Amino acid sequence: MAPKMPNRESSYVSLAREVRKQILQGRYADGRRLPTEAELSARYEVSRQTVRRAFHDLVSEGMVYRVPGRGTFATPREGAYVRQFGSIDDLMGLSADTQMDVITPLRRQVDVSAAGRLRLSRDIVYTIAFSRSHQGTPFCLTVVSLPDEAGQILTSAAELVAEGATSEVTVIGLLDTRLAAPIAEAEQSITVALADERASAALNCPVGHPLLRIDRLYLDTNGTPVELAVSLFLPELYSYRTSLRRSTT
Repeated sequence: MAPKMPNRESSYVSLAREVRKQILQGRYADGRRLPTEAELSARYEVSRQTVRRAFHDLVSEGMVYRVPGRGTFATPREGAYVRQFGSIDDLMGLSADTQMDVITPLRRQVDVSAAGRLRLSRDIVYTIAFSRSHQGTPFCLTVVSLPDEAGQILTSAAELVAEGATSEVTVIGLLDTRLAAPIAEAEQSITVALADERASAALNCPVGHPLLRIDRLYLDTNGTPVELAVSLFLPELYSYRTSLRRSTT
């Protein structure tokens, strides 16, 4: 019996999620070719156009590459996780040349808003607040909220549990190596916010200073939210760039 795609999503989105999951779980590692459009169409009982659209999205996000006359192959990941918006290097690269300074260590607490955004049935989350700096200059304040299970996983990470701790890690990087299902994508929104007292102290800017706010909800290969990160950036020290492509369908 052919696997069925979830009804809550468009067929191509569901198919792309399923292929992405299989890639991240290593099913197509070591240069193994992915199934053809015809094979996937028959396996999941969807149209060739649906498969083509799913492949288009996976190519755009760098998950797969296509070789004319040979087929479609998984891009070597080298341990990195993948998100749907922008380049994976944008975030994974933060651990290479920036420093994380813990302001409020990882702790368990009630947060109705964060729990709702993480789609939890209870209002208990783990949270951590930290600033990130480059060459000694802070440019970002981030508050991360985690579901109870994910938070418990990270309580053993020394970099996150002590106030004033400094390191070059990323929370999402630590989490990705410990989850049963790897991180596959992120839902992202970009808005503007004004610095409150905590942001002012962390970023050395006046209260009321305009900041760039980026919210990212990270999901694993099953589509389950595993982290909510709300970041405030100094616009004079940080810019966000992405490439947009015109769809051929």
